[in-house]
Amino acid sequence: METLVTENGSNSGLVASGLVACGLVACGLVACGLVACGLVACGLVACGSALARADFKARNCSEVREACAGKGFSFTHVPIQEIPGEHLRVCAQGSTCCTQEMEDKFGQQSKQDFENLMDEMSHELRSTFVSRHKRFDEFFLELLENTERSLNEMFVRTYGKPYMQNSEVFENLFAELKRYYTGGNVNLEEMLNDFWSRLLERMFTLLNSQYVITEDYLECISKYTDQLKPFGDVPRKLKAQVTRAFIAARTFVQGLSVGREVAQRVSKVSSTPACIRALTKMLYCPFCQGMPAVKSCKNYCLNVVKGCLANQADLDPEWNLYIDAMLLVAQRLEGPFNIESVMEPIDVKISEAIMNMQDNSAQVSYRVFQGCGQPKPAGMTRSARGVPDVFHARFRPYSPEERPTTAAGTSLDRLRIVWNAMQHSVVDIKEKLKLSKKFWSNLPEAMCVEDRVTAGNASDEECWNGHTKGRYFPEVQKDGLTHQVNNPEVGVDITRPDTLIRQQIMALRVMTNKLKNAYNGNDIYFQDSSDEGSSSGSGSGCTDVCPTDMAGAATEAPVVEADRSGPADDSAPLCAPLALPTILALSALALHRQWR
Repeated sequence: METLVTENGSNSGLVASGLVACGLVACGLVACGLVACGLVACGLVACGSALARADFKARNCSEVREACAGKGFSFTHVPIQEIPGEHLRVCAQGSTCCTQEMEDKFGQQSKQDFENLMDEMSHELRSTFVSRHKRFDEFFLELLENTERSLNEMFVRTYGKPYMQNSEVFENLFAELKRYYTGGNVNLEEMLNDFWSRLLERMFTLLNSQYVITEDYLECISKYTDQLKPFGDVPRKLKAQVTRAFIAARTFVQGLSVGREVAQRVSKVSSTPACIRALTKMLYCPFCQGMPAVKSCKNYCLNVVKGCLANQADLDPEWNLYIDAMLLVAQRLEGPFNIESVMEPIDVKISEAIMNMQDNSAQVSYRVFQGCGQPKPAGMTRSARGVPDVFHARFRPYSPEERPTTAAGTSLDRLRIVWNAMQHSVVDIKEKLKLSKKFWSNLPEAMCVEDRVTAGNASDEECWNGHTKGRYFPEVQKDGLTHQVNNPEVGVDITRPDTLIRQQIMALRVMTNKLKNAYNGNDIYFQDSSDEGSSSGSGSGCTDVCPTDMAGAATEAPVVEADRSGPADDSAPLCAPLALPTILALSALALHRQWR
């Protein structure tokens, strides 16, 4: 050191030079500058040690290492002490416990954490719609199957061979009801009108087996169905009841299906890069600053999540309207549109209509002969059976032990027990639906009360504000895409709404419209529901809102066989058959006055 003494030879000058040299380093001079001053290597080392002691508030990263290991991270290297953070792109670039690899993996984990949290928060909602849709759908299908089985067994027993020879009329009825329920393009009222027309044709042929009834003649008969009212008032009442009940049941189950699909699709979030960046900063940048145990401030969390779920929040208004409409239709399932109360006794009601036709067969035949002409006698080639020989049986109710059973051995009495349970299910689903209102706009609040996300009830000064531990000052943004224009945490392009969310909004809008119509007993048909983003069935076949009761216009007889051909018999006499007693003339006059 003596060789470095200045001209005055003062040791103090040496010391001063050393201090100055160290001070120069502290001011940022590079090592070569010190060498230029003539300091030897040992002087540099001594100076560096002094600086380390002066500046080394660098924190130990052991707590970060433990926290990362506890979360299952596997890093190539975790610093023992803080290092310069110039390599970081999301977290602060000062002294840090994070390498570039750590920050990248934190970003990936932030995305996964958010998706998992969204999945967890929406799990109950999704499960509700999935399980209730399955439960109601299975019940309604079982109800249809049991009703058809009940009618078939009762009619075989009651009407025997005449029924079995014409059972396809009833099979077609239930096939069409099932096709409607499962989403087919079926106009319920037209289908029911066709059923009664076909039943009239078959019964008229059976009751007048002494005549040759051609296909053209049957078409003529069908034109008089509304005037004749051969089945009494049963078709009108049953049509109104079945139509309302099936519209309500099908639309309600479709509504559950749409709710299920919307919940499942929307809960699968697709996070933007800006959202992932904000989540990483909120969830894992405290690790980089050596504070892995510090959770985010609640308001800070709210701004981040509202920015990430801006589009989901826009679903809320349409979702709430949909829930309100579902609740209205649920009321119908409990009250006058109860499908079980309509379907369970349908065999009795149809049998009543058949009995009415049988009791009035003479008058009906006389009126038909007046309007369509008298058909040719069958001669000796066909049996001239009278009315009593055809539908001689009368409806005899089953005793409880004779009630038909399902394939699983469950009687219709058991099905009524199931329906009672279903009534409780209606009450249950109504409560669940009410709880799901405002679900999407409430998500940020629900997420940001989680202890694993935010500091909870900790002091405002003890939470992570995005930069350090301390109070979060920015204002919490409102819900929805347009309100995120000034979100301080997430950059949101408010001019580009999420396409998937907009499709779900449209699906809900379409379904809400159908539910409102179903509540009023009307059905609505959408030409192509996929154009509207709806996942529901294709509707009833109406191009507009169908009235509950159709006007009493003449209905063309439906085709029963594949080919209905043959010339009309213009030579048929127009007088009443000689076999009918004279009293029919008086009955016809009375009926004529009544129809007028």
